[in-house]
Amino acid sequence: MGGSEKRVRRAKPPSGTRESSSTSIIHHPSSIINPSGFTLIELLVVIAILALLTAILMPTLQRVRRQARAVACQANLRQWGAFLAMYVNENDGRLPSPAEEVSWNGWGLGWDWDPGSHDEVKDIRCCPMATRLADPTGTGTDKTGGTFLAWGRVLPEGKEPVLWRNSYGSYGVNDRVVHSEQDVRTLAWRTADVPGSDRIPACFDHTSAWVRGGAWTVYEEIEPPPRDAIPTTSDPKAGLCPCINRHDEGINASFLDSSVHKVGLKEIWTLKWNRQFNTSGRWTKAGGVQPEDWPLWMRNFKDY
Repeated sequence: MGGSEKRVRRAKPPSGTRESSSTSIIHHPSSIINPSGFTLIELLVVIAILALLTAILMPTLQRVRRQARAVACQANLRQWGAFLAMYVNENDGRLPSPAEEVSWNGWGLGWDWDPGSHDEVKDIRCCPMATRLADPTGTGTDKTGGTFLAWGRVLPEGKEPVLWRNSYGSYGVNDRVVHSEQDVRTLAWRTADVPGSDRIPACFDHTSAWVRGGAWTVYEEIEPPPRDAIPTTSDPKAGLCPCINRHDEGINASFLDSSVHKVGLKEIWTLKWNRQFNTSGRWTKAGGVQPEDWPLWMRNFKDY
């Protein structure tokens, strides 16, 4: 078209036209997207860190929870120790006897301490680590507890005589502290004012309400249970021996002098369970026990 020909330039469309709007969308950040938000990768990293921290802290939290329950358990046992001390102080220093107004192990379980106020001991019957009952209705045949299981209920609720009301718990009583007349001269103690009372167990974590009398005569010869009593007792000997791993390799116990402390599971064989008990028997270091003599589940526990 010669030199008169001119290049035609496309005119810039008005700002309100459709093309202008399209160009603006293409070349400018969308108002829908937040440029300061997390990306998917960043979110995954945060979640992974939180999961890692939870995994690290969980054992610590569980340990703190167990420690808190152990402290509450010892507080319960101090209450039972106080009941025994009250009885002793009111009866010229004598320990309870089955022939007296406090039944054979009533002081330790609150069964007959005050027939009109059994609910007073309701909150201290069970260790916080063992509050579920082996027989909640009292109609079953197996009422024996376990490491984390309370024993009872002995009879159906509402049908017990006064003596057996609320007959459940997760503590046991040394029946050589609550003595009977026939063994007081040989095995049991008549008073609490005796040498070594801080090593004489009175009330403690156990799978049944009491410890059978005949067993304590030769208790140092009873072998440890072959396994822990989870969730219920796994061996008939468990009823004779409070060897349950309820509190991190030990049980809690109150003693004849009213003190309360944790007892290592192997330490159980070194306590003075009755007047003739051999505290240096075959299951103690003094008696020559070897690590391999213990059941596998106890082998790495502290020796005594």
